[in-house]
Amino acid sequence: MPSEKTLVPAANGDDLLALVELALEEARVLGATQAEAAVSVDVGLSVSVRLGEVETVEYQRDRGMGVTVYFGTRKGSASTADLGAAGLRETVAKACSIARFTAEDPCAGLADPDTLATEVPDLSLSHPWELTPEQACDLALACESAAMGVDPRITNSEGAGVSSHRGLRAYGTSHGFLAAYPGTVHSISCAVLSSEGETMERDYWYSTARDWRELEDAASVGRRSGERAVRRLGARKLSTMKVPVLYSPDVARGLVSHYIGAIRGGSQYRRASFLLDCAGQQVFPDWFALSERPHVPKALASAPFDHEGVATRDRELVAGGVALGYVLSTYSARKLGLRTTGNAGGTHNLIVQGRGRDFDAMLAHMGRGLLVTELMGQGVNGVTGDYSRGAAGFWVEDGRIAYPVHEVTVAGNLKDIYRSIVDVGSDVDLRGGIHTGSILIEEMTIAGD
Repeated sequence: MPSEKTLVPAANGDDLLALVELALEEARVLGATQAEAAVSVDVGLSVSVRLGEVETVEYQRDRGMGVTVYFGTRKGSASTADLGAAGLRETVAKACSIARFTAEDPCAGLADPDTLATEVPDLSLSHPWELTPEQACDLALACESAAMGVDPRITNSEGAGVSSHRGLRAYGTSHGFLAAYPGTVHSISCAVLSSEGETMERDYWYSTARDWRELEDAASVGRRSGERAVRRLGARKLSTMKVPVLYSPDVARGLVSHYIGAIRGGSQYRRASFLLDCAGQQVFPDWFALSERPHVPKALASAPFDHEGVATRDRELVAGGVALGYVLSTYSARKLGLRTTGNAGGTHNLIVQGRGRDFDAMLAHMGRGLLVTELMGQGVNGVTGDYSRGAAGFWVEDGRIAYPVHEVTVAGNLKDIYRSIVDVGSDVDLRGGIHTGSILIEEMTIAGD
């Protein structure tokens, strides 16, 4: 088994930046008018256990370089895992060869120099965990044991896992941009099965953080997964009806994700979005707000610059329910005649503003309807906005959870769903790049028996 000392990347930031500079110089020598290169090194440890036995211990060490060159408006890209000088030169040569055969694209090219980050703030994204495989296995075993001990009706396990990953990424362009920053992600998870009679239910819980000291305790993760599995026993089906629907925070982020997909530059310039040309239009209720905050310390989606070196900045995506703009890379911005928003590679810490109600208050506000805690299937059409997902959760009566529900479908159209959002709770889930509380929809179709 690898020791804890081997969980540190062999290369440091200066090493990777030197490789980037070498690739850019090689591209210049070969006649490229513009070039960009990214080098990354990632190491990690993952363990899994099941029913009290260690199943896997995996040590990962990945490294790679991607190079993109431009000859005028012709583009070529190549990648390699060989970070030696010979491998690097060969990769740049391949990218240049490809570029000579591609069609011209007037929107191709590097990000404009005036959009690039001039400073790289320390966002506290790297907190290495000196975790040995033995310690990781002990944590996973304790997590699963806590889950199995919740209730005699916990009869089986899909296992518990612990992982710790650390990475370093360097990026540079022929415009003079050159920077690198490290990051870590750690997690603990558990999934168990409960049974009663001939029925069986599954549920899970997990904790993830940049800083391992901020992870939920392993036993607590296990207990929550066990409690969630037991709580689902006795699940019933529903008849088809139209009722209010409350999405718990961990599934509510999906509604926000569908909105981001619709306002991505690619969806807009391809004319393949249910929210075409929506900037300046009312999409949500007039109290709804959605912000992007890329520089939140330790947050999972924080970044000082995007995948093109463009500076990330705070921005408002929705205010007063009105869509204020799109999510753009340099290329998609040029296709739309706009400027990049610093979102090459994705968004950075999307925050939905609620109105102060905690989860119990959200249940009481709904009164009667369906609480959704799990979604299944991929029934979302990004072009039309039609939405149909398999769901499980709980029926709510008089503002209180009455009984578990399974094998139902929640359906509607995302345009209508967004306009009929009643409230967003204060019970925010921070375990991802979208920070939202529970979301209450005024009415959706529930398809059951």
